Amino acid sequence: MRHLSGILKFDLFNSKVNELDTTKKERFLGYLIGPAGALLLNAILATYLNVYYTDVLGLTTVWNGTFLVIFPIVSKLLDVIVNIVMGYVIDRTKTRQGKARPWLLLSAPLVSLSGILLLTVPESNIHLKIAWIMLSYNLFYAFSYTIYNMSHNLMVPLSTRNTTQRGQLSVFNQITTIMMSGIIVALIFPMVIMPVIGVNKELWITVIGALSILVLPFTLLEYYFTKERVTEEGLNSTIEQVSFKKQLKIIFTDKYMLVIFGYFFLFTIGASVKNLSLVYYSNYVLGTYNDGYTQMMVSAIGGIPMGIGMFLVWPLAKKMGKRNLTMLGLTLFFIGGVICWLFPYDMGLVLVGQFIKNIGGLPSAYVFMALFADTLDHIEWKAGVRCDGVAMSIYNIIAVTMVGVCTGVFNGLLSYSGYVAPYQNQLGELIAVQSPPVQNAITFGFVGLEVMISVLLLIMLSILNVEKDIEKKQAEILARREENNAKNSVY
Repeated sequence: MRHLSGILKFDLFNSKVNELDTTKKERFLGYLIGPAGALLLNAILATYLNVYYTDVLGLTTVWNGTFLVIFPIVSKLLDVIVNIVMGYVIDRTKTRQGKARPWLLLSAPLVSLSGILLLTVPESNIHLKIAWIMLSYNLFYAFSYTIYNMSHNLMVPLSTRNTTQRGQLSVFNQITTIMMSGIIVALIFPMVIMPVIGVNKELWITVIGALSILVLPFTLLEYYFTKERVTEEGLNSTIEQVSFKKQLKIIFTDKYMLVIFGYFFLFTIGASVKNLSLVYYSNYVLGTYNDGYTQMMVSAIGGIPMGIGMFLVWPLAKKMGKRNLTMLGLTLFFIGGVICWLFPYDMGLVLVGQFIKNIGGLPSAYVFMALFADTLDHIEWKAGVRCDGVAMSIYNIIAVTMVGVCTGVFNGLLSYSGYVAPYQNQLGELIAVQSPPVQNAITFGFVGLEVMISVLLLIMLSILNVEKDIEKKQAEILARREENNAKNSVY
């Protein structure tokens, strides 16, 4: 097999999708089922890895509480470098299988292996433990999952130029994300898994290790049942590859892409802190430690709209416009968040607030990648070149760095407010109670921050009008491609 910069010719690597239009098989296997393995593992780690560090490994006291603050933030420096490199490499990868799909194939075994290493921290001296944590964390987040996530997120923009079909793929893609985080992680895990594994390290390793192994076959399924039709348009084109510096300039001088990045930046901050806070909020504010039902109730009532919404969002987006529907949703998102913030100890009102809040979050969850894809097409129409890899590297940098920064900041809030890890008293009873300042910090992380951010998001969306004339722009892009290919065939 040739290097990735060459043309892969072996049938073994060919996509199982050959149609010009997206197919039912492609939607269900490539975009719904295929990503489930990696997205499930990442969703569980995003919610529970910090709990493993604080409550199972007891790292809240390392370096007088500063290790869990500094380490996630510093680790993201390597993540930024890898994302920049991957963006550069993807845009310059030219194969019959596309420019992003080959990296899906490479990421499959890497994510599985690094996921296992994350949990298997040796119980020896503290220095070896810290070294293992830092190395395994960066191997997973800065390397393995970065490769997967960048290539995975490019599948929708590169799948087709048909806005209706692309919107459908975006919805299917998000259904998987919502199912993993909204059903398994938010319902099954706290109700069934967490009460059983508790703070038992061996059981944690068994559960996460099994999920890591599942990533391999699922990601292979995603690889074989996706297709880069947009990339294939220019496979025989002689359009000159512009420099990385010029691609950056094109991206950062486009107002729509800046809005997309800004929106995603703020949205990621709010979602990351909320996800980190969820377990702590359920254990120490609204319910009791691993009671098996509080987190399940919050997630179930809040998550029901996410399941219903998969059938409603895209028809509404076609009628109202993706941007307008998202703005309407953010208004409800704000109202629901305020209810939860005002009454954080009242289960009934919190459930009502979560229900309203998640109805409002539906458009952001299901149509954002379609808006991102529209913006990539807009840039190609305006500049004459595609900047998929570079744009996705910036997108991914925002995603991974903010998760790390938010983890450090959240752990700092816990430490500063006086968080105490669960412990057993002399009678063998598990003590897991927090002071009011800790409860207030956790509540702000769970609902308060997102309420504030939703106002800023509404302001940003008011200037995002990238949908206007997008089909006309796509037609012009295709006309240019055909003209270029006709000239090449003459010569």
